[in-house]
Amino acid sequence: MTTRAPLPAPDSVTTTKSAAEGSGLQAGLKNRHLSMIAIGGVIGAGLFVGSGSGIAAAGPGILISYLLVGVLVVLVMRMLGEMAAANPTSGSFSAYADRALGRWAGFTIGWLYWFFWVVVLAVEATAGAKILAGWIPAVPQWGWALIVMVVLTATNLASVSSYGEFEFWFAGIKVVAIAAFIVVGGLAIFGLLPGSDHPASGFSNLTAHGGFLPNGPGAILTGILMVVFSFMGSEIVTLAAGETADPQAALTKATNSVIWRIAVFYLGSILVVVSLLRWDDPAILKDGSYVAALSSIGIPHAGQIMNAIVLTSVLSCLNSALYTASRMAFSLGRRSDAPAAFARTTGRGVPQAAILASVVFGFVAVAFNYLWPDTVFQFLLNSSGAIALFVWLVICFSQLRMRKIIQRESPEKLVVRMWLYPYLTWATIAMITFVLGYMLTDTAEGGGREQVVLSTLVAVGVVVFALVRERLGRKQQDELVGS
Repeated sequence: MTTRAPLPAPDSVTTTKSAAEGSGLQAGLKNRHLSMIAIGGVIGAGLFVGSGSGIAAAGPGILISYLLVGVLVVLVMRMLGEMAAANPTSGSFSAYADRALGRWAGFTIGWLYWFFWVVVLAVEATAGAKILAGWIPAVPQWGWALIVMVVLTATNLASVSSYGEFEFWFAGIKVVAIAAFIVVGGLAIFGLLPGSDHPASGFSNLTAHGGFLPNGPGAILTGILMVVFSFMGSEIVTLAAGETADPQAALTKATNSVIWRIAVFYLGSILVVVSLLRWDDPAILKDGSYVAALSSIGIPHAGQIMNAIVLTSVLSCLNSALYTASRMAFSLGRRSDAPAAFARTTGRGVPQAAILASVVFGFVAVAFNYLWPDTVFQFLLNSSGAIALFVWLVICFSQLRMRKIIQRESPEKLVVRMWLYPYLTWATIAMITFVLGYMLTDTAEGGGREQVVLSTLVAVGVVVFALVRERLGRKQQDELVGS
């Protein structure tokens, strides 16, 4: 019987600022940085610009869709928090999959996750460029995309603390904006907002126009498909924790707070929207749900206000996408699953080659978006569309194995525990599998079926490459031993 190796050590992290080049990442993130990264990670631009479609499809019942996906994310984050608190590492779930499921699993999910975020780079750079070009049309849209990418690349290359500081303020603006929206909207709902001519309807809009589920219970599932990907990014905090002075404490705090973060920012703000507006109000799709809600209570220049907030969210997401992709590439390099250069860091603890490789692919994807938006770039979007759910599935299966390994080798490290293990883990696996299966019923062009099929094909291709690579590696090793 073969014995398992002990738990892998965290990535080399030093708290000194004068680390020698190549020594590893530095603990440059402060607790306030990680706290805001944890909060901002669940507030993507998709919440502001994508919620309108979900409301139009499911009516007020979209709240149930957000609630169900929120529960799913809480469970996944609890599992990931358990593993990350026991062994914080920049590779996060990829490193845990490597340990729990096999080398092929860590290789596959690591590269798929990297691919997902470099495609996000292109999406967010283009979205930000559209807003900026609308404000200053003298600079072409491609020029703005270039400027945004260059500035945030420079920020990430400077130091991890630069990334943390930018994200602290970006996420802070999002948090303040949503908190203000909930407060102002809540006052308007009860007729307490001074100067507002919005009818004091309370929560009557939740049931007054065809009921709470005007399109039937099935619309809840449709809503789930529309909102599930706006939650992607919650796991970033577990990658960033490896660059803090006390990752275990920071991760414990972040994991325990995920419930109220989702309840307040997602459920709270969407509740305000569907309470202020009829679910079938044309302005929800035309202007966006948040703009329509603000306009309905007489907030002047609501569209420009939301554009500024969306731009902040876009820049935040782009900043984090580059950071996340580079740290995953760094971890893959450390495990010899990527070029060795990816694992080398500068004297400031920055994985320069990993950052540059990620941003180069991001630039290429941006070019595809301008040159072939309906063919090549659409393929990139669809082939990365279901990767978020694949990542969550891998986290679940990894946790099933890692709990046993940690209990056997280092039980004192189980400072965060998944509830009702293993039953809730298996229930979460069933929920994710159901969502993937339901996506196959969405036959629209670029819809769920196309995303699942293309993402699966890409994943299978990476798995086959990983298995062949692993087999060849073992063969070479056997030949060296034999000689």
